[in-house]
Amino acid sequence: MSVHRVAAVAGFACAVLLFVNSARRAGYLPETALTHAIAPFGALTGLLAITGIYLLIRRTSGTLGLVGYVLNSAGLAGAFAIEYTLHFVFPYLGGGVVSGLLTGGTGRAFLVTSVVLLVGVVTFSAAAIRSGAMPVVGVLLYAVGMVPGSLRNVVPLPVYLAGLVMAGVGVAWMAARLWSATELAESQASKRSGRSAMPSAS
Repeated sequence: MSVHRVAAVAGFACAVLLFVNSARRAGYLPETALTHAIAPFGALTGLLAITGIYLLIRRTSGTLGLVGYVLNSAGLAGAFAIEYTLHFVFPYLGGGVVSGLLTGGTGRAFLVTSVVLLVGVVTFSAAAIRSGAMPVVGVLLYAVGMVPGSLRNVVPLPVYLAGLVMAGVGVAWMAARLWSATELAESQASKRSGRSAMPSAS
């Protein structure tokens, strides 16, 4: 399986995880060990997805695409670390310890991560639209949804969850385009290979 196909599958998985996380936080799915265990991987699969998208658009997105990819990737990696901490570290600490961490360096690190992710999403989305290789509506859904999705401690919970759902739809849409673009490229490569293998007339 090619890198693009792996990234597309990761994009679909990211969308599912964002939907599941939103449903769990909204009370539509139960709080179980499984739903908590898979929660951080939405950001990780999202990182794999945008890597594949960047590989597809890098020739036409220019410097803006590279900057957006680096910032978006750093933000998603940080978001994965935050989610992991929230689900697997903070629950085992006392409330006073958690409050102290959030009011100190840990809280500032969380804030910086949110800002980097927000700037990266906006920049990367602008580059993806400019490249012409991604569906504009899908990219806009990702960008608009990730604005509240990046600011979980600032916006109301319903807005945050709605943003995650919107971002999930956008990621799935872009993943579908990535998959179809890979199929087209493979089909064209196969045709070129077939033509080159045909014997020339004497």
